[in-house]
Amino acid sequence: MRACLWLVLLALLAPLSDTRAGGAQAAYAHTWRLFQRGYLAASQQEAEWSYRQFQLSAPDWAARFKLLQAESMLYRGLYDEALRVLNGYHGQEDADGTVEKLAIESVAYTHLQDASRASQLLAQADGLCKSADLEACGDILVARATLALNQGQFADARRLYVQSLELARRRQDKWLEVRASINLGYMALQKERYDEAVDWSKSAYQSALAFDFENAALNAAGNLGWAYYQLGDDERAIDLFVAAEQAAERLGNVGAQFNWLSTESYVYRDSGDLPRSSICLKRALYLARQMHNNADIVYSLEDLAQTALDGDDPDAAEGYLSQLTPAERHGQTTLDAYELVTEGRIAFHHHQYGNAEQFFRRVQGSQAIPMPARLAAAYFLGAVYESQGKSQAAEEQLRSALADYEKARDALKRDDSRLTFGVNADSIYDSYIQLLMRHGRSEEALTLADQSRARTLEQGFETGAASNSVVPQNLDPRQVARKTHANLLFYWRGRPHSYLWEVTEDNVYAYTLPSWSLIASHVASYRKTIVGMRNPTVTLDRDGEYLYNCLIAPARSTLHLDRPVIVLTDGELSQLNFETLLVPGPNPPNNAKADPRSQFHYLIEDMTLASAPSLAMLAASKPAHTSGSKLLIVGNPVTPNSEYPSLPLFGVEAAKIESHFNRRQVSAFTGREATPDAYLSGNPAQYSYIHFVSHAIANRNDPLGSAVVLSRSSTDEDSFKLYARDILQHRIDANIVTISACYGGGVRSYAGEGLVGLSWAFLRAGAHRVVGAIWEVSDNSTPQLMDTFYRGVAVGTSPAVALRQAKLGLLHSGTRFSLPFYWATFQMIERE
Repeated sequence: MRACLWLVLLALLAPLSDTRAGGAQAAYAHTWRLFQRGYLAASQQEAEWSYRQFQLSAPDWAARFKLLQAESMLYRGLYDEALRVLNGYHGQEDADGTVEKLAIESVAYTHLQDASRASQLLAQADGLCKSADLEACGDILVARATLALNQGQFADARRLYVQSLELARRRQDKWLEVRASINLGYMALQKERYDEAVDWSKSAYQSALAFDFENAALNAAGNLGWAYYQLGDDERAIDLFVAAEQAAERLGNVGAQFNWLSTESYVYRDSGDLPRSSICLKRALYLARQMHNNADIVYSLEDLAQTALDGDDPDAAEGYLSQLTPAERHGQTTLDAYELVTEGRIAFHHHQYGNAEQFFRRVQGSQAIPMPARLAAAYFLGAVYESQGKSQAAEEQLRSALADYEKARDALKRDDSRLTFGVNADSIYDSYIQLLMRHGRSEEALTLADQSRARTLEQGFETGAASNSVVPQNLDPRQVARKTHANLLFYWRGRPHSYLWEVTEDNVYAYTLPSWSLIASHVASYRKTIVGMRNPTVTLDRDGEYLYNCLIAPARSTLHLDRPVIVLTDGELSQLNFETLLVPGPNPPNNAKADPRSQFHYLIEDMTLASAPSLAMLAASKPAHTSGSKLLIVGNPVTPNSEYPSLPLFGVEAAKIESHFNRRQVSAFTGREATPDAYLSGNPAQYSYIHFVSHAIANRNDPLGSAVVLSRSSTDEDSFKLYARDILQHRIDANIVTISACYGGGVRSYAGEGLVGLSWAFLRAGAHRVVGAIWEVSDNSTPQLMDTFYRGVAVGTSPAVALRQAKLGLLHSGTRFSLPFYWATFQMIERE
């Protein structure tokens, strides 16, 4: 992982206890603080000046300044210069100072690839540390770990970093503790334990900020960003990379600025923003040439070449690689993994398949190479085989890559890590599905596509639906259609084609759709129209018409209007309510109040629609075990602050819903009783229906940090928030959970999982159906909609049909509530 290699902290040394008061002590404290904050050039200059100033009057302090000067240079990567400075050190009678000097020298020799000399110095330091409990001995642990890591001895390095952390905590040494935590986070990154890396790096980042250790903070931020990036969470990663890069520029740390500019470019490239990626890389190349760092020059040109290849410009890619001088090439003992991928792609472009295969196989053959690089090599190697007509070899390659991915995913322990990690396999799944479709194996492609869906969600159930196998499972989609008494529409977003599978009780039909980027642009535009409170049936919105013709029309001839339709999507499509799509033709006769100018009507007027996470979940689902019609209402809370004002119709909505149930079957936590603790400790598993009427918080960066806003449980600042991560820890078996709040469905989509937020959390907790909003909710129209919805449920109407009837009531009302903004925000997701 080349972008992080520089992050291994060197032997950061702690100041010794004072032996003399006065100007030297104050000057040292100031210079040491500059060093801790990361102003390395300034601390180096002040240490050198102070050494000269106090050389005669305070020789003990002068010796310390000499060490601090060398240490500042060490941090700046000036290893030879640091060693030359230490040649003039005259503090041998001070055991602590001697150990510090040995620590600095050993780290310098480690980075100069003289492991033998570094080991000799460390052995000498060990002898001194055994004879006395010296302050600087903690830095010897760090120096030893640095050497072990440099030699590839990861287990030894980690053990030594843990020892340094334990020592820091015993001594209450925050400086050493922060460095140890950063190093342990880095070690976790090296072993691809990304959620562990998040924990260590986040802890280090928060502590470094608290103590104003600016350079340590930027290192921790960068490591944390890299962990998120490897997990597929680009949004969090880019914020941290930008913060680290800006901090490095402020501190004058050119090497760090280079690295974080490079990592920023990776995120932009992955998101398709190639111009911004190139800008970052060109700035990084300029810095690398300023530093005369051959390896970084190679990396920058190589990354620019990859970006050019992503933009289908192989000539530009070769132009960048041609700028590598013989000296720069000579400085590379081995080709970097990403350069191997770049060279392979260029060879592939020139139809040099043998050379391309060799490059990609070298990447795949090393478990030390990060998972994303190995997956990229597998993707392109599959393309090499396909271009040669070796379809079986291509399939075996893609299947093997997915097996590696699944193994890495299973090693993750936390839901938020698993959620983002799926993006790493997107291209592999897509390539495999495209291959199967080209060879007419459409049902295998459908099963494989479904296998990528709702993996984290499935792990919340004891259904056995989740599987590590990348071989298509024995799942018959037709049986799922029969079980649900519905037609199923399953969508795959891909390049160069997307696909739609329609599943009926008797058949599976496959349709080829345009590239996903084109579909996604229409989805974003149409959503903007709906949320902007416009009437697309009157404005003749071309996006709504396009999306209907693209997503529904291919299957329209076989859809039965008397059967519900279950839509299975992910990505941007999960933020689109299919009920709003524009069907050409006159308004259905039941809409007497429709605008006569309209040439379209909404799809909801033709059929009942619901959503589902995956075919596997539908196949494995069982009816709810809760009996009767027990209802839990939570809401109409006491406002926790001015940001979440109490709304008058909260109470009206709650009263309307209660009226449709036997009072003895209703439990209500309202007002001051509507607290997170009341829900979590109130045995929510006993209820068939759970309804929240309140505000909600949708957290884009941390979807499991989304929350229902209730009354305060305690004096704690956030005690009014019922968090998604707490919801999924308390099992329920409700037939329906309704979140009558803005953005209850979530605001961020994940590969394979769709929208993740409160609705997702309740499904994961065990709900069979969840009704949540995908944009804002109107306080005026929602009580009416919910009243009609529960009236239908109470008389035995199926939940999906009851929700449709409630929406049609608003649509046909002849009021402003007929706009889709008011009724289409609520979507039902079901798993049975």
